[in-house]
Amino acid sequence: MDLTRTEVTRAATRWRGSAARLGLMAVPVAFFAVFFAYPVTAIVARGLKTDGTWQLGRIGDVLAQPDVRQVLWFTTWQALVSTALTLLIALPGAYVLARFDFPGKQVLRAVVTVPFVLPTVVVGTAFMALVGRGGLLDELWGLRLDTTVWAILLAHVFFNYAVVVRTVGGLWAQLDPRQEEAARMLGASRFAAWRRVTLPALAPALAAAALMVFLFTFTSFGVVQILGGPTFSTLEVEIYRQTSEIFDLSTAAVLTMIQFAAVSSILALHAWTVRRRETALRLVDAAVTARRPRGAGQWALLGGVVATVAVLLLLPLGVLVQRSFGAGGLGYYRTLTRDDGGVFLAAPIEAVGNSLQYALAATVIAVVIGGLASVALTRRDAGRLVRGFDALLMLPLGVSAVTVGFGFLIALDEPPLDLRASWILVPLAQALVGVPFVVRTMLPVLRAVDVRLREAAAVLGASPWRAWREVDLPMVRRALLIAAGFAFAVSLGEFGATVFIARPENPTLPVAVARLLGRPGDLNYGQAMALSTILMIVCAVALLVLERLRTDRTGEF
Repeated sequence: MDLTRTEVTRAATRWRGSAARLGLMAVPVAFFAVFFAYPVTAIVARGLKTDGTWQLGRIGDVLAQPDVRQVLWFTTWQALVSTALTLLIALPGAYVLARFDFPGKQVLRAVVTVPFVLPTVVVGTAFMALVGRGGLLDELWGLRLDTTVWAILLAHVFFNYAVVVRTVGGLWAQLDPRQEEAARMLGASRFAAWRRVTLPALAPALAAAALMVFLFTFTSFGVVQILGGPTFSTLEVEIYRQTSEIFDLSTAAVLTMIQFAAVSSILALHAWTVRRRETALRLVDAAVTARRPRGAGQWALLGGVVATVAVLLLLPLGVLVQRSFGAGGLGYYRTLTRDDGGVFLAAPIEAVGNSLQYALAATVIAVVIGGLASVALTRRDAGRLVRGFDALLMLPLGVSAVTVGFGFLIALDEPPLDLRASWILVPLAQALVGVPFVVRTMLPVLRAVDVRLREAAAVLGASPWRAWREVDLPMVRRALLIAAGFAFAVSLGEFGATVFIARPENPTLPVAVARLLGRPGDLNYGQAMALSTILMIVCAVALLVLERLRTDRTGEF
């Protein structure tokens, strides 16, 4: 069968595209191999190897310990309860932002998203100021929740509220409301129409949101580290304790393997629900589904959501800001410029500059690695190799950040990778967490580009690089900026790995806050509140920039 010139050109274009895809994958694969797989393998081997022999029996010994079983049980059930509470509290907000059009909607959307981009250390600090000893509830009613699990659960709802609102609400806004209206016309009640028509359509988004919330709460570190005290401990916190306080690397290695196995299963379920969500529904323009609330019931629902946001999201942040001023106005902020010669080798305010520099460097690394990976993953019909590469990019979310940070110290200590004294170590660790956000932000937009545009450019003689530069780049420029913003915010708040590798004279903001909270005294507490407020403001500014750039085609967040 004779092939036309166009068909030959297209076949050659696809072949060159496959070759180019493998070339693009090489850089991210090398990055993850050197700065993720190698350090994690090194720390696990250090814990489970004795005289060159693997001591796999240690796994059973660790699991037989009552304390470890208690940690596993608490990690699992608090994640399940946190997920259920988040769905219950956030679904009304998802409906309001999806279906209602009202003044201040964009402001409410931005306020809802602020907690998600805040570092977990700031979230823990805010709730400590609200429900802890000497907190607002303690002062008003003598009520303290920091010694109960409720403080942790509420902080997790606070942090993950936006996950449900943006994931479920993003799909809800694009569901055709006429389908539910047709069910009503056929005699179904409002609830029955919602249960039989809307809920099945929302099921993939609900599952994806629930899995993401479960993932974030299952691996919770900063919130539990601050609010849990000696009473409550998740796997992540226990890995940190076994590594840095008890120096039991074998137990830490076993816990790391358990967490990795559990989270890998969660990510596999998440990938399945995402694929189902992408292909199972016909959607409409979100702009035509929102309308002004009608009747007292809908206005009451809107008022209830606003009140929930004010109490659950704004109140802890407001208390945090109020505690940062204390009784002396700007006194705590002024003391940040002094070198106390104690917990810091430099003035605490220098942590602001350190964090910004590290986050900018990590953002550049994450955008380069994540951008190359996103281009390589553009085609949906890729084979198993590319799908495996996609899963590889998500692995940093499934491995303890504490393990990664300590692995950096253990593994990257010999030439040519002796980086323990280098400043680049912190941005590298932060970039590992930023890459998945870059990929998930850019990939939907890249896949939306019509492949025929690239083929037309190739037929006209454009090289793959020129075709990407002139076809893809103009369409994904905004998504690229949003991805960079998320990478910056995530890097700014990274704590689990940074707490190990940040040098004492150059701490990041989250590390500085944790150190101050670990010391007694009103001054240290006030300085922690002040630094947390500064970190919150920086993250909020980054979010506002993202909200200005956001389009409906650049992902849920």
